[in-house]
Amino acid sequence: MYEYIQGTVAEAAPAYAVIDAGGVGYFINISLQTYSQIENLASAKLFVHYLVREDAQTLFGFATKKERELFRLLISVSGVGGNTARMILSTYSTSELQNIIATGNAVLLKNVKGLGLKTAQKIIVELSGKMLDLNDAGMAAVANTGSNEIYDEALAALVMLGFGKAASEKVLRQVMKAEPSITVEEAVREALKRL
Repeated sequence: MYEYIQGTVAEAAPAYAVIDAGGVGYFINISLQTYSQIENLASAKLFVHYLVREDAQTLFGFATKKERELFRLLISVSGVGGNTARMILSTYSTSELQNIIATGNAVLLKNVKGLGLKTAQKIIVELSGKMLDLNDAGMAAVANTGSNEIYDEALAALVMLGFGKAASEKVLRQVMKAEPSITVEEAVREALKRL
C-alpha cells in the first residue's frame, strides 16, 4: 500500500520513529539497524511495510529496501510475526543475516531474544531456497510473491523429476537471477539444460 514515507524526524527511539509527512505524524516501528542510520537526521525517508491483523494495523520502516525485503521474507515464514522479524533485524545486519541463512547456522540465529531453536531452524529451511542475492542497491532479485511462487513450483518440479534439491536450488537461483520474469515452464526447461 505504501512504498515509503519521507519527512521530518519528529521523534526517534531505538524501537520506533515518528515521521512528520505533510502534517501527519506516522508512528513507524523500526529496527536498531534503521535507528542507527536515522537517529541524528532532521529528515528521513523510510521504506515501509504495512501489516494488518485483526487487532492492529502497524507500519514497519526500514532505511534500505534490502532490509525491507529481508523483513518480508522473514514474515513469510509461518510463526514469525512483524515484531520477531524486527528483533532479528535488530540483532544482525542484513549481510550477517544472509550469511547465517546461507550457511544454515540455526544455533547463531536462535541467539535472537525470544527465538527458539525450532523457529530458527524453520526460518533457515524455508528461506534458504528463497533467499537470492540482494544486490548492493538494496533490491531483491526475487522481490515479489509471483517470483517466489515460480521459484517454488520450478523447484518442486525438478525434485519430483528426481534431481537433488541442493543442486536444483543452485541452478534455479542462477536461472532466475539472469531472467527474473521467467515462467515456471521456462525456468524448469532452462534448469534441465544446466543440471
